[in-house]
Formats: sequence, structure tokens, C-alpha cells
Amino acid sequence: MDQPIGVIDSGVGGLTVASELLRQLPKEQLIYLGDTLRCPYGPRPKEEVVQFTWEMVNFLLQKNIKMLVVACNTATAFTLEQLRLELDIPVIGVIQPGARAAIKMSQNMRIGVIGTEGTINSKAYPNALKNINSKILVNDLACPRLVPMVEEGILSGPEAYKVVNETLQPLKEQNHIDTLILGCTHYPLIREIIQEVIGEHVNVISSGEETAREVSTIMGYNKKLYSGDRIPKHQFFTTGRLDVFKRIASQWLDQPFKVVENAVIGINKTN
Repeated sequence: MDQPIGVIDSGVGGLTVASELLRQLPKEQLIYLGDTLRCPYGPRPKEEVVQFTWEMVNFLLQKNIKMLVVACNTATAFTLEQLRLELDIPVIGVIQPGARAAIKMSQNMRIGVIGTEGTINSKAYPNALKNINSKILVNDLACPRLVPMVEEGILSGPEAYKVVNETLQPLKEQNHIDTLILGCTHYPLIREIIQEVIGEHVNVISSGEETAREVSTIMGYNKKLYSGDRIPKHQFFTTGRLDVFKRIASQWLDQPFKVVENAVIGINKTN
């Protein structure tokens, strides 16, 4: 089926999911929209996150997408069920795939979760994990400083290490988790620092790979996979600064910069 897959996120973090989609589904076209102008979503009220998410969804529906991937954990926690009820295309979030991946990796069933305030307060990850295995012990931690840092393009160096180290101290002090879920799609962009801080003995889980696998499975089942032979043309949209978005996208997607540059289009928003 020659229609694109739509991917939405509160900013650049969803590029980590888009990267996995490009790797696992190289024939499929992607249309990505990152709401960098209004990022982060984590501190916002649920009603506002729902409103912003639907604005992004409606934009992508105009592009005739065949599937929607909600690559923002906060938006997934607050809107996934509503989107699935009201849309006539498959909708995939990132929380369930991340939870399943963590359970596969954990040996002692003690799992940590880091995310935005909205994601952590929603208890979406503990609920998803305990729905699979009620014996799992979950330690979750809100990390409000990480998304703004990533959106500014600070992905490495002393400043990034300092922020991550200070943020993760509560989890380090407990020192019993063997698996850590990156409950925000921005966090894989600083995964190496997170791994260094939390320790090599902890499995660090990003939901991107599992989410892409689920997308592939569902599209195959629904006979929506593109079966022809082509080099797909992807489109990337951002509501905020193009320069920061282009720089991070070109690094993370591991594609020639001109491809990203030609595809990124700014969207003017007044609210």
C-alpha cells in the first residue's frame, strides 16, 4: 500500500523511533512531525497535551497516512486509547512495546523507568509492566531537565553528563534495578551518558526497536506493507527552529544531510 506512515512527537525525540522504522522498513515512506515549538509536553496539563496531539494528528491525516505512530510517551499515556477509538487507521504507541522489551531483559524483575513529569504521573509504565507481570517492582523517576537539554542540542560533553548524573542520583542510590526503561523518546539521544551514569550492570531499554517491530507486524497482518521497489522520499516537519532540528535529525537518522534538509519544512503556529 503506497501511503506513508505518520510519526508524531513533542520534538526531536521521536527521531529515535523514526530511525528504527527506517532501518526495519526501508521501503516505507515516513512523514514525521515534531512539535518543537511547544516542547516539552511533560509539564503540561493533560488537556493541553490532548489538544496538541490532535493538532498534530489532524495535520498528518491530511497527508493520507496509513498508520499513526505516537512516538511521544506523554502523548501515548494521555491520548492513545482515544486515538484508537476515533481513527480508522492503526495507531501504535511506545509504552507497551517498551514495557515488553524491559520484561524480556530483566532478570530480577526490578525495573526502573525515567520519563517526563506527565508520563511518570500517569503511571502508564507501572500499569503496563504489572499488567504483564504483577510481581515486577517498579521504580519510576521524573526527569524534567533532560528534554529541554536535548531539544537545545546538548547531547554530549561535561554539561550533559552533569545534568544526567544529578538527575539519576535517586535511582543510583537504590542500586537494585537491573533494567532501566527510557520512558521518553528524547532520552536515547543521550543514551551513552545515561548508561555511563547508571552503570554497565543495568540494561538500558529504548522502545524504538520494539515499536518498529510492532508497526511491521501490524502492517503485515493488515496487508498494508509496500511491496514495490523504490527509494522512499521521507518528509520531516517541525513547528520550531529548523537549524536545531536539522542538526539532530541528520546525526540521528544517519542519512545524507541534504535528504533531511530538503524534507524539513517549518509549520507556523500561533498558540
